[in-house]
Amino acid sequence: MADIVVHPCQCPDCISGPDHPDREVHHQMNLLCSRLDEQQRRWFAALESKKVGHGGDVLLSRILGLHVDTIRRGREELDADLADRPSDRIRTPGAGRPRLKKKDPEIVETLKDLVDPVTGGDPRSEAKYVRRSLQALSDELGALGHDACPTSVAELLRELDYHLYVNVKRFTGPYHPDRDKQFRYIEATVAAFRAAGLPILSVDAKKKELVGNFANAGATWRAEGDEVNAHDFLSDALYRAAPYGLYDVLANKGHVLVSTSANTPQFAGEAVARWWSRVGCHRHREVGELLVLADAGGSNGYRPRLWKRCLQELVADRYGLDVTVCHYPTGASKWNPVEHRLFGPISVNWAGVPLRTPAVLLGFLRGTTTATGLVVTAEWWERKYEKGVSVSDAEMAALNIEHHDTCPPWNYTIKPRHTHQWN
Repeated sequence: MADIVVHPCQCPDCISGPDHPDREVHHQMNLLCSRLDEQQRRWFAALESKKVGHGGDVLLSRILGLHVDTIRRGREELDADLADRPSDRIRTPGAGRPRLKKKDPEIVETLKDLVDPVTGGDPRSEAKYVRRSLQALSDELGALGHDACPTSVAELLRELDYHLYVNVKRFTGPYHPDRDKQFRYIEATVAAFRAAGLPILSVDAKKKELVGNFANAGATWRAEGDEVNAHDFLSDALYRAAPYGLYDVLANKGHVLVSTSANTPQFAGEAVARWWSRVGCHRHREVGELLVLADAGGSNGYRPRLWKRCLQELVADRYGLDVTVCHYPTGASKWNPVEHRLFGPISVNWAGVPLRTPAVLLGFLRGTTTATGLVVTAEWWERKYEKGVSVSDAEMAALNIEHHDTCPPWNYTIKPRHTHQWN
């Protein structure tokens, strides 16, 4: 049985203090009303209102939470002969306009004839949709002698098993046969590094942001809204910022390197190197291995040769680290921890706020926190990176890179090419 809700009395006497003598009586009245159906409640309120006399409807409305018009209607029903009212139902029969398809039985078939030629859907299911607006269908029905407003057309379509649907982002491209194997391998590798206390770094580039007086998706509580540019013209922007995120999985800490240049493999490799020199080497002292989790595509994908060369030169050789890289399968970037543990909170933090200056952008990055204790650092990086830098076969052959037995293109370790001496 559903819980019974007792209306709290809102009459002036009961609100003024808990010691009023009528407070308990009013509570019992509300308790009784909670057990009555809607017509019994208005009759009970009408009877009590008659006892009060002038102003009774307003007083009973405050006590019982009923509208004064409802109490007035109950008194009118009491003044009439209740013997004429049916005893087996709460509401009187009839009332309301007849259903459209009862008034116009042919309208359903006419509507089906109109929507069948413009109906699409999945042949393996019963899902259907109409490539025609409700107003257009209403106008066409009117031209054929069937009056139906768009709302009525929507009701008829629902009865014909049509429904409103929106696009759902679900398909991630062609299924790769090694997709599940790679997920299991990443999970095992992460578990091994975690057990050994070795650093695990999740990396990816965030969506580019226009720095200037531009609208930012989302809403924020404030006294007045910001007035921003009507159009997002790149020529009006101070910068086109490219944030590159690096998320330390074990420490739950993020670092964002914001570049004003193109998002190239060299920028991605240097971002990893700067994270290690500024943050990683202090947080993970005297370790010789680093696990990097990256997407399959983009500047840090498994195909760009420049990404591997930069990791070799800027990280492995410079700091004496064995850099193991595991790429998520194609179309599975949402499983990369940096996406939901760093980029998600950042987007929530600056939602609805124009990123007018670099200082504002960096302030929101550094101010991003979560209930789990996320801490974010950020820096502005003005260096320009050249696009289309190629790496020759000879340079690739000189890299000290070992591909793993499981999904070799996606999993590899880059080792130093000389013995590194820790300072």
